[in-house]
Amino acid sequence: MQAKKRSIPSLVKDPKLVQKRREQIVEAAVGLFISKGFHKTTTREIAKASGFSIGTLYEYIQSKEDVLYLVCESIHTEVEKKMEQALVESNNGAETLRQAISDFLHVMDEVDDKVLLIYQEIKSLPREPMRYVLQRESRITEIFEEMLQRAINDGSLRLDSHSIRLMAHNIVILGEMWVFRRWALRQRYSLAEYIEMQTNLLFGGLRVEA
Repeated sequence: MQAKKRSIPSLVKDPKLVQKRREQIVEAAVGLFISKGFHKTTTREIAKASGFSIGTLYEYIQSKEDVLYLVCESIHTEVEKKMEQALVESNNGAETLRQAISDFLHVMDEVDDKVLLIYQEIKSLPREPMRYVLQRESRITEIFEEMLQRAINDGSLRLDSHSIRLMAHNIVILGEMWVFRRWALRQRYSLAEYIEMQTNLLFGGLRVEA
């Protein structure tokens, strides 16, 4: 059963203003949640860090859980947008996959604090919003499955169908590893080096056709 996207009510009727203010709230909250933890952060602190009064904050969200949900929604939307862009811009399946891996890792690098926060605090969301966030997470893996299948179909990659899902999960883990092991990896490798080395290792397990 598919979980539904959560609709967060706002007292403000201008959609563009709501989007802008919620982006400010998310950016302010991420730093607080990471430094203090979700449960120890108060909505008053989020309001202050956002540059709002507590009353203004509640014009755009109803609870602290709403803010965490918006953080999750923000990162998944950004990653999916990059993946879909790679599908449109590249020539064949193998090139699409290679570009998508690079785009994915760049996004994970850009929003690493948000990714870390999601995995640390997702358990704090109510049940249905948590299910929806996990489904969005699965969607990223599914996009890589689609790319692998496309590459197999056009003959640019050789991979048995039983291995497609596992390979898609492997790709997602590469992005997560850059976030979760950043304290060690970034002392030794640049992002460009990490992308090149990991992509070469990944494609070494695939048969790439000329």
